[in-house]
Amino acid sequence: GSQVTVEIHHEDTSPQLIKRLSLGKGLQRLRGRDNKGFQKIKAPRPPGAKDLHAYPWDKSSLKSMPVDLQKLEKLDAYALKVNVKNSVEELVKALLKKAHTDLEKVRAIWMWICHHIEYDVVGYHNKSQLSSKPRDVLQMGKSICEGYAELFEHMCSLAGIQCKKLSGHAKGHTYKTGQTFTGDSDHAWNAVYLEGRWHLLDSTWGSGSVDDCVTKFTHRYNEFYFLTHPALFISNHFPDNSNWQLLKPTLTLKEFENNMLHNSKFYTLGLLAAHPETPIIQTVNGKASVSVDCRSGTLFTFKLEGTDKHGLMTLKKHGMELDIYPQKTGRHKLEIFAKPSKAEASDDVYQCVVEYVVECESVDEAVRFPKDLSQPVGPSWFSERHGFLQPSRREPVLHTNDGCCSLTFTLRKDISVLTSLHADGGSLAEDVARRHVLQTQRKSQIELKVRLPHAGNFVLKIYSKKKSDPGNYDYIFNYLIRCLNTEVKWPAFPQSFSKWLQDYEILEPLSGLLPANRNVRFKLKMHGIAKVLVQAENIHPLTHNKGYWEGTCNTSGCSEVFVMVHENANHTFYSQVLRYEVETQ
Repeated sequence: GSQVTVEIHHEDTSPQLIKRLSLGKGLQRLRGRDNKGFQKIKAPRPPGAKDLHAYPWDKSSLKSMPVDLQKLEKLDAYALKVNVKNSVEELVKALLKKAHTDLEKVRAIWMWICHHIEYDVVGYHNKSQLSSKPRDVLQMGKSICEGYAELFEHMCSLAGIQCKKLSGHAKGHTYKTGQTFTGDSDHAWNAVYLEGRWHLLDSTWGSGSVDDCVTKFTHRYNEFYFLTHPALFISNHFPDNSNWQLLKPTLTLKEFENNMLHNSKFYTLGLLAAHPETPIIQTVNGKASVSVDCRSGTLFTFKLEGTDKHGLMTLKKHGMELDIYPQKTGRHKLEIFAKPSKAEASDDVYQCVVEYVVECESVDEAVRFPKDLSQPVGPSWFSERHGFLQPSRREPVLHTNDGCCSLTFTLRKDISVLTSLHADGGSLAEDVARRHVLQTQRKSQIELKVRLPHAGNFVLKIYSKKKSDPGNYDYIFNYLIRCLNTEVKWPAFPQSFSKWLQDYEILEPLSGLLPANRNVRFKLKMHGIAKVLVQAENIHPLTHNKGYWEGTCNTSGCSEVFVMVHENANHTFYSQVLRYEVETQ
């Protein structure tokens, strides 16, 4: 209830009021100048209602305020080049030459610390020898989180920016999925006051990372931890004072422990959410399912105990879905990896974005995947991008009872297609397996007919290249084909040679194995040909009728039958285009 009067005087006259009035403890220093020419700043105010952000994350921005990184590029480059190590004051003065707004000042300090201070892996193991005083951190050029945060706080206060060092628990390099946090805090970071609100940042994690044993530090700048949105920051930072979560509602320590850890790569790759949202998942009847949502085409892969052989992953337009089938009971580590799709041609590698612990109580013995199956399975936006449009079968697993299936796609222009079929356990020779798929092209549409040699699991792999491109075919995607009918036993399609063109078509006989001592009817669709003969024991010419070559051939007394073509009426030689085998009697 006290009344306080504030007078403003010209700076050349000495104010009388201060002598008469003591504001006692908790005095907020007025913005004057100290003897080193720096602004004195108010003591930081505690966070209030206007500092809070809604939890969970609204999927809007990765940062807690709008930051135009392109506009900061020149300042960033300047800050990196500043090389002042004699005093913190001199360093701040040098940085502020190009930084004018409060955001620019904080940015210059952030960039300098992230690129000039390295994590002290030796000091981490021997903290008694360590000083985290700003002056010492600057001189040494290295520290642990405490030193990073104190240097940041001190440099901000010299620059006239309210800043606070925060401490708490972090899911950092030594974190294990599902662990609990007890005892003293183990990490330090900062809050800065910009444009009327508090914001969070972590310059230790912005500067790089350490290995699991904290023996090696790798300088790798990480933009994510600069003014991170509090609903994302809470994923791995839990402050001792819950007000500094800057969240509404705040999380309890138990919720923090139970929540999924999403590292910075998860968000910087444009991923939005992972399901389930708990880090430990249980199998149901030997199976567990996981999915990830993202903004646009992202490539995914996974490892369950180091292999991708015990699951089925499908790519979706906005994410991926995965079913896994652990092969043993107990706890298993599941890692999900991602990379941006536009990086196919570049050196971008898959980065681990989510980790789960899968608890398996029973194994589903019936589910086994062929070793040749590649993840992800089935058509997707990725195969579409490579020219395979409008797939007739969108599901990744094709079930067939009679051992036959057919797939069609509309192909983009100038695409040449190759397929291969792989049996579980490698029971088929590659050249024989390839002949169990018949490829027919009709204008822009391609049909793949599959006839399985026996029951079991098969992988149909699809490759493509540009027709104009002399290079090799690139693998694009695959299907899993399942047949449980043990009576299935289809012969291969006939063998085709190089003169058999992609848009030729076999109408009959489709089987590459002809019955002995029979008259067999032939009907083939070929263009640009002068004559067609079928060579068995005798030669049988086919007649041309409305684009089709038709006729019959007797299979007596021969073990193989060839279809041969005269490409030009003036040629004297024939080219073999198809080969059939004849059943032994």
